[in-house]
Amino acid sequence: MEKLTSRQRAHLKSLAHSLKPILQVGKEGITEASIGSLEDALNTRELLKVKVLESAPQSAREAAEAIEQLLPGGQVVQVIGRTIVVYRPSDQRREIQLPY
Repeated sequence: MEKLTSRQRAHLKSLAHSLKPILQVGKEGITEASIGSLEDALNTRELLKVKVLESAPQSAREAAEAIEQLLPGGQVVQVIGRTIVVYRPSDQRREIQLPY
């Protein structure tokens, strides 16, 4: 997938504002299990939030970089505080229409 434009990113940020975090990254950091949980969650929705706890060995930015590298097709929309917003379009049923 190509990189998100600033307009698309702004649209996704507005959609993510009301979402609650689906996954929490704790003292073990980003692991295979957490990436698997993200994969499962992104199969049912296209946009979600991840919360990085204080006990995590990585900062939120480092965790976001790890997610982008390890999650196929996933893109980090935003890192704000300890919260990461992740987007991956669905192949079967695309619910979010991005502006051009």
